Amino acid sequence: MEKISDKTGDSVSSADRREGKYLTFSLASEDFGMSILKIKEIIGMMAITAVPQTPPYVRGVINLRGKVIPVADLRLRFGMAAKEYTDRTCIIVVEFEGPSGQILTGVVVDSVSEVLNIKTEAIENKPDFGADDGIDYILGMAKVSGGVKILLDIDRVLSSNESESACNGPNRHTAQECPAA
Repeated sequence: MEKISDKTGDSVSSADRREGKYLTFSLASEDFGMSILKIKEIIGMMAITAVPQTPPYVRGVINLRGKVIPVADLRLRFGMAAKEYTDRTCIIVVEFEGPSGQILTGVVVDSVSEVLNIKTEAIENKPDFGADDGIDYILGMAKVSGGVKILLDIDRVLSSNESESACNGPNRHTAQECPAA
């Protein structure tokens, strides 16, 4: 197991630093978890303004209390089939570490389930599918209630150049949030 040093200089395993509270949610028939420390709020679906020349999973932007923030559909980001939004579909507003600092963005999920406190012993490392398996956005696999929840590193899910910010158009190189129009 990988060892790292914490702020006190003590060695801790990568699983120990993954322990904590996770908001669980569904995409298709799969269950995922995201650290609650990254979540700013959960809102119902609202009108999304499309932004031209963005990747297909970037749905556009919303005006959230005077701040215009980009919105990505996690189903599409993970290559899942698109689904019509329902009354259970919602937007999780997260703050993630992008190349230019903290970025506020929304992610569309099928439904939110619950907040779970996941202990170290319930977290296994992500599966190894080979040298470049493309799943470095997975923190680990949580064994919960006879099933598995995929724990996401939302910074890695959202921080690729193409998703940094729908507001910045083709250059995508600056602001944390778009200025209100």
